[in-house]
Amino acid sequence: MSLPQEDTTLTRRPAQAAKATATSHAEPHEEPGRHWFVNRPKVYAADVKGRFRQIKWAALIVLLAIYYITPWLRWERGPGIPDQAVLIDMVGRRAYFLWIEIWPQEVYYLTGLLILGAFGIFFATTLAGRIWCGYACPQTVWTDLFMWVERKIEGPRTARIRLDKAPMTGAKFARKSAKHAAWVGISLLTGGAWVFYFNDAPTLMNDLLHGEITSGVATFIALFTFTTYFFAGWAREQICIYVCPWRSFQSAMVDEDTFLVTYEDWRGEGRGPMRKSQSWEERQAAGLGDCIDCKQCVHVCPTGTDIREGQQISCIGCGLCVDACNDVMRQIGRPIDLVRFDTQSNQIAKIDGKPERVKLVRPRTVIYSLIMLVVLCAMGIALMLRPTLDVSVLRDRAPLFVTLSDGSVQNAYTIKVLNKTHIARSYLVTFDGLRDAHLSVAGDEAAGSGGSLTLKADADTVATYRVFVKVPAASVKPGSTDVAVIAKDQTSGEVGKHASVFMAP
Repeated sequence: MSLPQEDTTLTRRPAQAAKATATSHAEPHEEPGRHWFVNRPKVYAADVKGRFRQIKWAALIVLLAIYYITPWLRWERGPGIPDQAVLIDMVGRRAYFLWIEIWPQEVYYLTGLLILGAFGIFFATTLAGRIWCGYACPQTVWTDLFMWVERKIEGPRTARIRLDKAPMTGAKFARKSAKHAAWVGISLLTGGAWVFYFNDAPTLMNDLLHGEITSGVATFIALFTFTTYFFAGWAREQICIYVCPWRSFQSAMVDEDTFLVTYEDWRGEGRGPMRKSQSWEERQAAGLGDCIDCKQCVHVCPTGTDIREGQQISCIGCGLCVDACNDVMRQIGRPIDLVRFDTQSNQIAKIDGKPERVKLVRPRTVIYSLIMLVVLCAMGIALMLRPTLDVSVLRDRAPLFVTLSDGSVQNAYTIKVLNKTHIARSYLVTFDGLRDAHLSVAGDEAAGSGGSLTLKADADTVATYRVFVKVPAASVKPGSTDVAVIAKDQTSGEVGKHASVFMAP
């Protein structure tokens, strides 16, 4: 029995591709009319049903739902504070993540998140290859959505091939226009949703509906719309194969116990179509294996990879070829999993007749887990212990000091008091290390004068003051004197310090 064969001119074996590439690089005087480069054949991914296809649909729905719904979630933080659960407030210079509020001075938390993300992908890759690429990468998710729209409008794989080869007609123009209009619509929703993460979503939506958005918002929506349309609609697998750096790193993350999409060549080779009258005993006698060379595994691959040629940099590990091959194996009455997720050590064990094993705990996985745990604990402890008060001091450098008529020496400082609470606070400021120092605030007599000052900071703001420090001639030390500027919260008692110097002749 033989399955219907689809047009396979759009796929080529690596050996053929290498031959074509070598030919394409021939010198013009040797091969007249040859091009310098060979264009990559367009990938017409076929639809498939099966376990991994269902997992991809579930991942797509969940991830898109998270992406589009998150900006609309609310989180009450108090009066005057944004109530959007996740918000990157560029104007207010804050980042809000549920109960966590990140200030610009705390950008190191972003570093921690990047480290967690990187080692999380390392960990997942060590266990199951490019599972991130196949199921969770934004490029994969939106490309999968765009391909689904394409199949719904232009039809299955063979219909799309015929449509592209056919001359332009009214029907073809209508189908192509409808597809690209749908792509632009999805891209516009994508770009608009991304901008919501940087603005209050209900407010921005109201502005969008009334055409009152700023040029900056319009520019970013247009930019994100274009990049989504180009990457998911046109570039597609080219991003995964040629642009994304992860395809180069993954080889360093996998080992013999990593689960990868694997073709059991010891069972499938040699390849050949199956005739109706041919028995499996006759196929075996002819040196043929379970693979009937139907190329269904290639036709469903979103990157056009032939997994039968071994591990390749273009494989994103989505497993759709597993579903396609299993469907064929069921039709011809052969055992499934000719293409499957498996490890190299298991494949060797099967050939040698030894039991299979799953080894999840390995040096790589342990090291990656420990690194993520340490970073996560460090971030958690830093968040729990982080102060609500921060003090920064900048001493005037021109002039370094001023000698007053009575012989006393005066230095000027710019003091910034950061109040991270949502309540206005008062702070008692002193200079530790100076004897008989007299402090005053430029233009603010209410702050007091003498050995200490009372500085106020509104809720969730940075208060800036210009402070003069005068030391009598009898108490001043020549040269540089180390001092500590101390600000004490008069409500909670929390203390903030900043080191500085006092300059004298």
